[in-house]
Amino acid sequence: MTLSPCHLRSWATAAVLAVAAGTASADPQGTPLELWYDQPAKAWTSALPIGNGRLGAMDFGGVTEARYQFNEDSLWTGGPHSYAHPGAAEALPQIRQLLFEGKQSDAQDLATRRFMSQPIGQANYQPFGDVTLKFNTTTPPSNYRRSLSLESATTTARFDSGGVRYTRRAFASFPDQVIVIEVETDKPGTLEFTSAISSPQPKWETTDPDGATLLLTGRVRDDNLRDADVSGQTRFAAHLRIGSTDGQIASTDKRLTVTGASRATLLLSAATSFVNFRNVSADPVARSLDHLEAASGKSFDHLHQAHTADHQRLFDRVGLDLTGDYDASLPTDDRVLASHKNPDPQLAALLFHYGRYLMIASSRPGGQPANLQGLWNDSLTPAWGSKYTVNINTEMNYWLTEPCNLPECEEPLFAALADLAETGADIARQQYAAPGWVLHHNFDLWRGAAPINASNHGIWPMGGAWLCSQMWEHFLYSGDVGFLRERAYPLMKGAAGFFAAYLVEDPRQDSNLLISGPSNSPEQGGLVMGPTMDHQIVRELFANTIEASELLGVDSGFRDRLRELRARIAPNQIGKHGQLQEWLEDVDDPSNQHRHVSHLWGLYPGSEISLDTPELFAAARQSLEFRGDEGTGWSRAWKINFWARLHDGDRALRVLDGLLTLTDSPKTGYRGGGVYTNLFDAHPPFQIDGNFGATAGVCEMLVQSHRRTPDGVRMIELLPALPVAWPSGSVTGLRTRDGFEVDVAWRVGRMTHARVCSHLGRRALLCRDDRQSPIDLAAGDSVELDGQLAVLASNDPE
Repeated sequence: MTLSPCHLRSWATAAVLAVAAGTASADPQGTPLELWYDQPAKAWTSALPIGNGRLGAMDFGGVTEARYQFNEDSLWTGGPHSYAHPGAAEALPQIRQLLFEGKQSDAQDLATRRFMSQPIGQANYQPFGDVTLKFNTTTPPSNYRRSLSLESATTTARFDSGGVRYTRRAFASFPDQVIVIEVETDKPGTLEFTSAISSPQPKWETTDPDGATLLLTGRVRDDNLRDADVSGQTRFAAHLRIGSTDGQIASTDKRLTVTGASRATLLLSAATSFVNFRNVSADPVARSLDHLEAASGKSFDHLHQAHTADHQRLFDRVGLDLTGDYDASLPTDDRVLASHKNPDPQLAALLFHYGRYLMIASSRPGGQPANLQGLWNDSLTPAWGSKYTVNINTEMNYWLTEPCNLPECEEPLFAALADLAETGADIARQQYAAPGWVLHHNFDLWRGAAPINASNHGIWPMGGAWLCSQMWEHFLYSGDVGFLRERAYPLMKGAAGFFAAYLVEDPRQDSNLLISGPSNSPEQGGLVMGPTMDHQIVRELFANTIEASELLGVDSGFRDRLRELRARIAPNQIGKHGQLQEWLEDVDDPSNQHRHVSHLWGLYPGSEISLDTPELFAAARQSLEFRGDEGTGWSRAWKINFWARLHDGDRALRVLDGLLTLTDSPKTGYRGGGVYTNLFDAHPPFQIDGNFGATAGVCEMLVQSHRRTPDGVRMIELLPALPVAWPSGSVTGLRTRDGFEVDVAWRVGRMTHARVCSHLGRRALLCRDDRQSPIDLAAGDSVELDGQLAVLASNDPE
C-alpha cells in the first residue's frame, strides 16, 4: 500500500482509521458536529457564538424578536498611555529586604505605595452593540430548533408559526469581514420584520444614510479606575444594511422595515478608530463602510460559500471520533445532564471540536488575541475586565493551537507580544532598573505591562517569559527558522536579559543559588521571594534561549552567561508530605485546594518534570492529589492536562467529566465550575480558557511529544493517557513537535493503526506502552504502522 505525502492527506486516511477502530462511520468526526436546543436562549450564556476573529456575535434565536449582540475586538475603554510607575526601582531593594526578613505585610504595603502601575487598574473590553429583528408573528411557534454547526460555523433557527416555516441563518465571514444574517419563509409575501441597531455605550447615535442602511456611531465609555478617571478615546461605527430581498424596504424612525417578502439578507459591518496601542486616529465610519460596500454586491450563497470554505480550511485539519451511543433527540444541555448517568464519549469529542471552533472564531491574523472571554462580551463592566490574564489564562487559550494544527490563529498573540516587548522594556527600566523587557500578570489593548490590582498577587513578573515559550513551541512544531530569527529569538533574548539581571542570591542560605523575587505563586501566598513556578519558567526560558542562539549561531557570550545562571537557579524541592514544594519553604498545606496549581508548571505546559525525572514526577502527582479534581472551569481544564502528562487517562477523564457539569441552568441547582448551556466554560462567570484548555487536554491524552531521548531524538507517545471509557476511536491530523502529523486508531483500548507524516524530515521514536519504533522520514514522507508499531507501508514519493 502506498500512502500519499503529508500535504495530500485526505479523508480517505480517516476512513481507513475508522475501519481499524471498528467505528460505525468512516467520517472521522463521527457524529454531526453541532450544538442544538429546542427553545430560544433565555440568557447570554445560552446564546450561540459566531466570529471571524475580529467581529463576533451571540445569536439568541428568538421568535418574535431575534437578537444578535455583537463585539469588535479593538473596542476597549481607555486609550494610549504608559502604566509605568516612575521611581519604582528605588523601592525594589527595600521590598526584597523586608521579604528576606519575613516582614511580608510591610513589603506588600511598601509595594502598594511605590511599585504598582499608574493608574493601578487596566482597561476593559467592551460590548459594541445589538442588532434586533422584530417579526409580526403572533401564533406560538412549533417545531422550534436552533443550532450551531461547528463544520460550517453557522447558526440556524427554524420554527413554524401561523402556518409559515421561518428560517434564519447567521455567520461571521473572515474573507468578507461582515456578519451575515439571512431570514426566509417558505411562503411568498409572508416575511415582515423591522430591524434596528443600538449600543450599550453611553455616547452613540444612529442615522439612515441611504434608505436601506443604518449607521451607528459613538465613542467608548470612560473608565473609573481606583486612582484615576481615564477617558474613553476610541470611536466606533457600524453599518446594518438590507443587502437583498424580494420584498419592499422602508426606513422610518431609525429602523428598517421589510414587508411582502419571502427572504432578506442583512449585512453588519463594524470598526473602531484603533490603529495600534499608541494610535486611535483611524476613521471608523470609512473602515466599516469599506467592508460593507465590498460585501454588498455578493449574494448570500456566494458569501456563505466563501465563509464555509475559509472556515473548513482550518477546521477540517483535525478529526476525532470517540464512538459510543447517545440520544440524538436530546438538546445539548439535556445531553450534558444525561452524560452523568449514561457515559457519552462523543460529548467529550464535541467539546474538543468546540474548542477548535472557538479558536478559529476568536483569533485570526490581523486581529487581537483571544481575551479572557475570547471575543464575546455583553457587559460594560465584565469580570476581570475581560482582558488578558497571563499567569495562566491567556496561555491556556493558546495551548491547543499547535497540536490542533491551527498555527495561523497564534498570529494575534505573537503580534501582541511584539508590542509588549516595547512597553515591557519601559517597565523593566523604570521599575527594576533592568535591561530587556518584562510583563506582569495582566495586559490590555494598550499593552500595559506593569503590576496591577494589588501587590500581593499583581507583582508577578513571569508573564512575558511564559508567553515566550509559546513562540518557542511554534518553532518546535513548524521548524520555521525565519520566524525564530526575526520574531521569536529577539523577544526571548530580551526576556532572558531581564531575568539575568533580576535574579538575586538568597542571603538566608549558605549557597550561591539564585531566586526570583519579589513575586508570588499565583494567586495565593502573597508576596514572597523564590516561588517554585518562577524558577521553572525562567529555567525553561534560559534553556530555550540557549538552544535558539545555538541554532542561529549568535550571541555565544550571552549564551554562556545564561548557562552559568541557569545552573544556579534554586531547584525543585520535595517537601515533607512527598509533595512538590510550591515555595522555597516547606509550608504546603495538604488541605489546600486552591484553583491555581502554579508549582506544577514544570509538568505542564513545561517539560522539566516527566517520566524521565521519576522522583519529581511522583511529587507532582502527590501535589495534584492534594489539590483535588474540582475547581473553577479553567482549573479543571489545567488538571486534565496534568493527569494526561501523568499518563493517567482515567483520572484525566474524571476531571473532564467534571468540567462537563451544567452550571447556572434552571435545570440544575449547581453554580460552580463547569459549562453553561451553550458549553461556554464557567469559572464562573464565563471564561473561555477552560474551553481551550479542555481541547488541549484531549490532545495530550491522545498524543504527546514533549520528551526527547538522551541523544535528542523526539519521542512521540501514542495514546499515552487513553481512558478505559473510550474503548474505541480514532483521531486524525494532530501535530507534534519536530514537524510530525499523526493519525491513530484504537479498538477495545488497544492501538490498531497509526500513520505518521513528516513535514520537516526528522527522526523520531514512536512509543506505545512499552513498545518503541524509530522512524527516520524525509520531508513529505509518511509511514503506516500496526498496533505493534510494525511498519505496514511507507510512501514512495517520486
